[in-house]
Amino acid sequence: MSMTEPTWDHYRSFLAVLREGSLSAAARALGLTQPTLARHVDQLEAALGGGALFTRSPGGLLPTAAAQRLAPHAEIMAAAAAALVRAASGGQEAQAGIVRITASEVIGTEVLPAMLRDLRGTHPGLVFELVLSNAATDLLRREADIAIRMTRPRQKALVARRVGSVMLGLHAHPDYLAAHGSPGCLADLEGHAVVGFDRDAGAARLLAQSGLPLDQRRFAYRVDDQAAQLAAIRAGCGIGVCQVPLAHRQPLLTRLFGDEVDIPLEIWIAMHEDLRGDPRMRLVFDHLHAAMTAYVKARP
Repeated sequence: MSMTEPTWDHYRSFLAVLREGSLSAAARALGLTQPTLARHVDQLEAALGGGALFTRSPGGLLPTAAAQRLAPHAEIMAAAAAALVRAASGGQEAQAGIVRITASEVIGTEVLPAMLRDLRGTHPGLVFELVLSNAATDLLRREADIAIRMTRPRQKALVARRVGSVMLGLHAHPDYLAAHGSPGCLADLEGHAVVGFDRDAGAARLLAQSGLPLDQRRFAYRVDDQAAQLAAIRAGCGIGVCQVPLAHRQPLLTRLFGDEVDIPLEIWIAMHEDLRGDPRMRLVFDHLHAAMTAYVKARP
């Protein structure tokens, strides 16, 4: 029977070792000494029954089966602890403090910065944390406060508002077309370098639904990161699919087969229903919805 109840410090140190793979790296990440962090892990092991959570290997510390079972629960605790800090960060100012936003790589790198700059220009007390991933960050676990998603959220405990659909189209840099010529029809794409995905199942489904005569075998440049795909198209690596509004930013891209290839991609803004009464969250939620609506409606 355990003599000491584990504290959050114990679980935090455990997660740091799990993420970093060694005591020294975990200690640096948390700003602790290595002996302190090692003691936390030892105390957690003792409190949970004495079983080892890590084993040594030439590459560092490896989690045991017990650690792997513990990890998702500790991650939930970490998300909740971070959410507590964000909730308390506003102090007495209703429209100040930390807001954690999750979005895709493309939206987060190409679209959000200007929107958040404008909002912070009128509310300088706001602090933004960005989580850029195409994976659906769990708002119910409070891994983020607000999400910009490209599919309709299905979880019932969320407040979700549809922005609209941003259109996707085929584009190429003018330098690429000058060097290789413009395809006269969709079938001509077979003779061109095409920028596409590597292992992204969602992108494969979207491409299949679009009816484009393309599959991974024809891609000359393969990468799952959509921001990297856009960079490749802008660099003249080949022809690829990107959001139409982004093609009209510098460097200007040329749209191909606009009448034939016009793929809608839904955008939604979501947050946990418990945050609807928080003025700070509501301010950011409403601003992002309005700004994203203007973005998808923008026409060159």
